Amino acid sequence: MNHDLPLGRHVDYPREYDASLLFPIARTLGRDHIGIGAGALPFEGLDRWNAYELSWLDGRGKPRAGTATITVPATSPNLIESKSLKLYLNSFNATRMASDDEVRTRIVEDLSRVAGATVEVEFGLPPIDETAPGNAVMDCIDGLAIDIDDYGPPNADHLAADASHVVTETLTSSLLKSNCPVTGQPDWARIVIAYHGPQLDRAGLLRYLVSFRDHAEFHEQCVERVFVDVLARTGAQRLSVEARYTRRGGLDINPWRATPGGARPVPGRDERQ
Repeated sequence: MNHDLPLGRHVDYPREYDASLLFPIARTLGRDHIGIGAGALPFEGLDRWNAYELSWLDGRGKPRAGTATITVPATSPNLIESKSLKLYLNSFNATRMASDDEVRTRIVEDLSRVAGATVEVEFGLPPIDETAPGNAVMDCIDGLAIDIDDYGPPNADHLAADASHVVTETLTSSLLKSNCPVTGQPDWARIVIAYHGPQLDRAGLLRYLVSFRDHAEFHEQCVERVFVDVLARTGAQRLSVEARYTRRGGLDINPWRATPGGARPVPGRDERQ
């Protein structure tokens, strides 16, 4: 683990705007561990960040406050380390900006440079999804009456599918938990798995998701691991995996990965976010 990461050590909050606070992490570091080589990615996707704590000064020194939705493409060579993004956004707190659009443009330019690809930034947040996780088109697997005693590392051997029964369905669980690989703090999420293909064994899927419980990996890497494991074990023709992680430090992260050609998931937030 890179000890230059701002995450996990004391860092003074910035007194003025400072783009150098942003810290990139090469996506290849996590992808190498799950067998994704340097060639074409087996998925498309994005990382949607919801930023709840954004403020700056207008041209007259009056504070402005807002929120933002940040979208980083999964094809970017780098992900952005979460605490560095928090510190960067806080560096606007005492900085005078001529207009709201200047703030948005500056954030787009800085994040795109660090990610290595075009990042989208819009003011405002997606609405709370009142139907999740009880959406009529989703089946929540958390109520399964099963014994579980495997809490890590992630164990894809739990995954199984019935090749004689091809289905189109969406499964969800609020029991995904992993840990920050730097600080050890818990990361909590609801995950949504939509697919067309051999029917997943639901008990095995739940045991697999719970096996992340003591695992240390970044949010984005966990979702990519789930995608790769489910695809390999089921041979699904279409697969979409989205996780909505709970907020920490004024930010929540929502990675999505899918077989190419699918529509982006409709942006939304869970009540836990």
